[in-house]
Amino acid sequence: MTTAIIDTSTANIASVRYALERLDAPHFLASTPDEAVSAERLILPGVGAAGPAMAALRANGWAEALQNEARPLLGVCLGMQMLFEWSEESDCALLGLIPGKVQRLDPGEAGPWPHMGWNTLTDFAVDEPLLAGLNEGERVYFVHGFFIAPGANTVAQTRYGAQITAMARNGNVAGCQFHPERSGSVGARILKNFVEPAA
Repeated sequence: MTTAIIDTSTANIASVRYALERLDAPHFLASTPDEAVSAERLILPGVGAAGPAMAALRANGWAEALQNEARPLLGVCLGMQMLFEWSEESDCALLGLIPGKVQRLDPGEAGPWPHMGWNTLTDFAVDEPLLAGLNEGERVYFVHGFFIAPGANTVAQTRYGAQITAMARNGNVAGCQFHPERSGSVGARILKNFVEPAA
């Protein structure tokens, strides 16, 4: 299974590549949809703000391509947020692959904004393939100031002031609000489940 990492020119591309290398998972960077034709699955990374990130996806043809994509697609951090419909950050339309909107996180007494650090995964959806081999309460690494409230497409949650969609799925499209590439053995297992799905 070969994975194309969509080249969004953001800071976590290198760490995603290193994580896949540690898994011996074949992968390559793809700047345009044409460059990803041979891949069997796609990863959409992201760090930064929704507006500029979406502008970049539109400029290189990825926004339109992803709206018609049938291959497995995994969004990471901002990459997950871009899978939804609209973002309060930059007040902009997103890819619309998963119903829901991205809102500014209010941590209240939980701590500072943004949400940064290790937190637990809870409320697992039954039979979510990305969570195979993992248990409720596993810890993963978050860095984000905007979030999606849990809904019908939420497959795992965390809490930081509000309940947060930590993982989401809609058919072939899935996302992690946290950084699996920086989440130790738990994140490695999630990436392995994506690049080497069970038969």
